[in-house]
Amino acid sequence: MTVRTLDRPKAAPVAGTLVLLALFALAAWAVGDLRINAATMIDSAGNAADFAERMFPLDFPPVGELLGLAGKTLAIVVCATLLSVVLSLVLAVLAAGNTTPNGAARFGARAVIVAARALPDVVLAIVFFRVFGFGALAGVLAMGLHSVGMVGKLYADAIEQIDEGPRAAVRAGGAASGQELVAGVLPQVLPALVATALHRLDINLRISVVLGFVGVDGLGFAISTSLQQLDYRRGMALALIVLVLCVLVELLSGAVRRALLRPSTTVPPPLRPDQVSPQWTAGRIRKTAYAALTVLVVLASIQGAGLSMGQFFGALGDLGDSIGLFWPPKFIPGLLDDLWVTVKIALAATLLGAVLAVPLGALAARNVAPRVARGFRLVIVVVRGIPELVLAIVFVVISGLGAVAGALALAVGAVGLLGKLIADSLEEVDPGVEEAVRATGAGRWQAFFSATLPQAAPAFVAHVLYQLDTNIRSATLLGIVGAGGIGFDLLTASRVLEFGVVTAILLLVFAVVMAVELLAVWLRRVVR
Repeated sequence: MTVRTLDRPKAAPVAGTLVLLALFALAAWAVGDLRINAATMIDSAGNAADFAERMFPLDFPPVGELLGLAGKTLAIVVCATLLSVVLSLVLAVLAAGNTTPNGAARFGARAVIVAARALPDVVLAIVFFRVFGFGALAGVLAMGLHSVGMVGKLYADAIEQIDEGPRAAVRAGGAASGQELVAGVLPQVLPALVATALHRLDINLRISVVLGFVGVDGLGFAISTSLQQLDYRRGMALALIVLVLCVLVELLSGAVRRALLRPSTTVPPPLRPDQVSPQWTAGRIRKTAYAALTVLVVLASIQGAGLSMGQFFGALGDLGDSIGLFWPPKFIPGLLDDLWVTVKIALAATLLGAVLAVPLGALAARNVAPRVARGFRLVIVVVRGIPELVLAIVFVVISGLGAVAGALALAVGAVGLLGKLIADSLEEVDPGVEEAVRATGAGRWQAFFSATLPQAAPAFVAHVLYQLDTNIRSATLLGIVGAGGIGFDLLTASRVLEFGVVTAILLLVFAVVMAVELLAVWLRRVVR
């Protein structure tokens, strides 16, 4: 009698593995079909030299003008992030399984969050420009509503992971539902909420540059104007300012996030019998000062962005007529072909980015390469700080208009995000398994390949699928600077006031993103 020592393979994991292999083959084919190869790079070397000659010396604007542009950009980004936080808090309470009033409210809130994530912010900006006119308001609404897709999901996840003990104690004291949320839920999730908001602030700063090409004021709009006038010295000087701002915000938000999420080791002094509030310790004074500084920054940002309630409510009177311009959708010939190019750009960029990000992320993980991890972490931060749009502009000038520029720009951008996620995943594996392997006499790299890498592999798959989802939306955005795909159709349609075409592009991109999202959810569930 034969004794089976291994379980029969299950159908779902096998199907998931086959789908992953098919995606890999499709991405490899896309790299070849887009002609991303050594010959293309060599042919572009001359263009790179010409571009360098036209770019240097950089032409920075006067300090006052520069500070004004940077301040305007930061004000818009802060207001958009604040809007997303406010909306996401409400949706997260409805979407979290432990705080939602009923199943219908939870399903509706989750659907809104997913839809917000699937809608490209540049399309929202075009719609809001038509409704509310030019200015900061359209940019704030576009970035704020799109950010709800990420912020709302992470907020809901944080609420579902709380310890129910404090909330039950508050409820036992006779508290109402609202008091339960304020006293039993909010204190537990507040550090995670602030950390998520800071992470989104960092992302929105990069997005604001893209939206400048469709009219959002600030550094992005100034870069767009300079490049339209072929003033590369001024345009790239402003792009360098954006890079510095992104790196500074990345470092600042990262430091604040680590401080917030670090477990507190200090024990507050006990209260006196007649005392009803905590003492003013150094920690409490510091937190109060941070809160006051945050309020001042928000108020200054609202003032600096030049937001007008009159503009908002005044436009609502014509809302029906403005929205009517976008319906019905108009599917012109060639849209599906350009959408397929956008998907190929995203696939090729994800594959190239993953190939570069895996070794970089491994070297940046402290448990894999402790001697060099700090240096490679810094490299990842610098790469993450470069907006994809700036990369796309550089590659468009070097390699010419088309998909190659978009794919290369997204590939370099993917290295920053994927490298960070991979490094984090490697550092979060169970160290006990690594120690057990080393106890048998295994070397560092043997422990890495037999213990560390297998534990982190499911997270790798999830990160790469997330990057593919992100790249499809980003490929749409980069098309507006000539980096190929359906984004160029979007920009053209908005300029010639063909708003039905804008709606058609919105529906097509939404359908593709949702399909990728559903595929990613299924693969994450079956590939473990």
